[in-house]
Amino acid sequence: MTVTTTPTIEGKPIQEYLGIVTGEVIVGANIFRDLFANIRDIVGGRSGSYERILREARERAIEELQAECGTLGGNAVVGIDLDYEVIGDTGSMLMVSVSGTAVKV
Repeated sequence: MTVTTTPTIEGKPIQEYLGIVTGEVIVGANIFRDLFANIRDIVGGRSGSYERILREARERAIEELQAECGTLGGNAVVGIDLDYEVIGDTGSMLMVSVSGTAVKV
């Protein structure tokens, strides 16, 4: 299934617009990842554990979006928008949301 941030897919005219589809994933950060990430912040470098969690959350949100599109009978999602938000009283959770328009091409 084609998923794109652009409003059209070059060479594939949109036959039908099926509506807005979304995918949301909320993940909690565990204390050990937080501890190691803080150490990385002090000594420099990238936080591989957080990068991995972000990547997995984004992939799961896009999979949900694609599944919803398929349920509507679509075969592509155009105009997607990805958002990342820290939530919770202590900012210990991360929400990844993605939305777009399901279409038939």
